[in-house]
Amino acid sequence: MTTNSCRRAFLPALALIALCALAGPARTADAPTAAALPVAAPDLRVMSFNLRYATAPDGDNAWDRRRDLLAETIRAFGPDVLGTQECLAEQAAFLQAALPGYAWVGVGRDDGNLAGEMCAVFYREDRFVPAGQGTFWLSETPDVAGSRGWDAALPRIATWVRLRERSDSTQAFVFVDTHFDHLGAEARTASGRLLRQRLQALAGKAPVVIVGDFNAPADAALPGPYAALVDTAAAGGLILRDAYRALHAPAPGEGTFHGFGGGRDGQRIDWVLATPAWAPVAAEIDRTAREGRLPSDHFPMTAVLRRPPRAH
Repeated sequence: MTTNSCRRAFLPALALIALCALAGPARTADAPTAAALPVAAPDLRVMSFNLRYATAPDGDNAWDRRRDLLAETIRAFGPDVLGTQECLAEQAAFLQAALPGYAWVGVGRDDGNLAGEMCAVFYREDRFVPAGQGTFWLSETPDVAGSRGWDAALPRIATWVRLRERSDSTQAFVFVDTHFDHLGAEARTASGRLLRQRLQALAGKAPVVIVGDFNAPADAALPGPYAALVDTAAAGGLILRDAYRALHAPAPGEGTFHGFGGGRDGQRIDWVLATPAWAPVAAEIDRTAREGRLPSDHFPMTAVLRRPPRAH
């Protein structure tokens, strides 16, 4: 064979080798396809914040003197979902303007419209689509607006919203925001039981996150709402776990209500609870302050929750 003939035979072989290299290694029959690989959902950043109602006679700590710091505190954490307590209509309007990109749901506890404090839930519109929402009253007549239950001093509510991921409509969860009574011990325990019952019906098999001001210590050894909610479900029932306690052993200085004093003594009465579908990867008490100013009379609670990867 001549030199030119060898060259003509060699060039197609080089081209074939190059094409094989570009195609990558051969996949064996047992190798998973891209569609079968686990898909990790984005982490969920959750915040619970008792705002202290705007009309309270708080002097130097009045709402108009601290509201900008409060909004900055929320933006600094960047929650995907924020549950507020003691949120009046004017505070909801302020936060909607101060937090672009968030929508909110909620009603006033006095009339089921705009009167009275709300447990307003704010969520990122670019990530979630609401697929159902509602509010019920923590009373013997939970569907009666303004109803007060057991020995409660005031009407109390729980607001819920079912949120679907825009990127994957099969991924949904139920987020609940609540505020238990500050005086009625019987009402707090009964509210915990009612919340479990309602959520078992509302959520079905969907993951659940509950946030709120429960006006009771996070201590399973004590009778009360914490024991009624956390890890006490019968087989097949709703199981809830405390995100903060999952990552932090009990220790002094966990107080979340400070009355604008900034103290850490007392009990952790603000909680983030979640069903086992969520793995807490972070949970903190946010003690933001600036030049002696605090954003509220409660420290907000934050948590980052992760779902295990799932197959396509």
